[in-house]
Amino acid sequence: MRSLAARAESWPIRGAFVISRGAKTTAEVLVVEIAQEADVGRGEAVAYARYGETLDSALQQIESLRSQIEAGMDRAQLQLALPAGAARNAIDCALWDLAAKQAGVRAWTLAGFPRLDPVKTCFTISLGEPQVMAEQARLEARRPMLKIKIGGADDLDRLVAVRAAAPRSRLIVDANEAFDWPTFQALAPELARLDVKLVEQPMPAGADEALAAYAGSVPICADESVRTTADLAACVGRYAMVNIKLDKAGGLTEALQMVGAARAMGFEIMAGCMVATSLAMAPALLVAQGAAAVDLDGPLLLERDRTPGLTFQGSAILPPPTELWG
Repeated sequence: MRSLAARAESWPIRGAFVISRGAKTTAEVLVVEIAQEADVGRGEAVAYARYGETLDSALQQIESLRSQIEAGMDRAQLQLALPAGAARNAIDCALWDLAAKQAGVRAWTLAGFPRLDPVKTCFTISLGEPQVMAEQARLEARRPMLKIKIGGADDLDRLVAVRAAAPRSRLIVDANEAFDWPTFQALAPELARLDVKLVEQPMPAGADEALAAYAGSVPICADESVRTTADLAACVGRYAMVNIKLDKAGGLTEALQMVGAARAMGFEIMAGCMVATSLAMAPALLVAQGAAAVDLDGPLLLERDRTPGLTFQGSAILPPPTELWG
């Protein structure tokens, strides 16, 4: 027989994490543990307020499946039992971890990968006053890629200041749905001038039809516009890349399906995350294999990470230890 445990945890963020929709100073995460005999599988997720989730609602979803999970529910059955979101993600990743431990192999082997290679993550600079963002960028200027949060009247000043502070870093810009079409059209040439490599979700999901007319040179990546495989078709012609996050997809099982489907449809892949600990990042490293862009810097934004955590060598993330996940 299995046993299920689920709990909420709070992890302090260094300073604050600020995007166009708001700010937070702690990472509130959901942890699921599924034990069977001597093996324990773990998963971590973040309830995504953008999609109406809370920690309480996610915990209630998990509790509603307690008897099925403890009776042996597998990952395929889980996909049918819960919608995409944090609850399904935490359970799904715990089931992957448990299966790997029971089989005595690494999770990526179960997923069909011959090995798990290190990946290089970008580092996020929170939205703020231009001079504050520039100072943050200066401190991180040796990193190969920075992700810049924008979404306000002073965006061009922010980007100019960041570019001057980190002249050698590749820049990704993330608006988190903050723009309308005229605003984005006006900013797009400046993004090219500042050598921005990618712009993420400039317009609101569900109101991004105008992007089909975009003729700028900086590629656009869908984030809020794409949660699961079912959303990919609507992104064709509007986006060049899709950001796949376990919390949106509802776990590693769906996320890996998305990777295959997205590539078949001609999209590049970005592996993304919410602000969380290494336990949430570890399964996302499978999504990051071969990705054009990787944003798995969640633990770097925290005051402290769980132990053991992932090993970061600069911006490179090494495969997780077995004690952490998979």
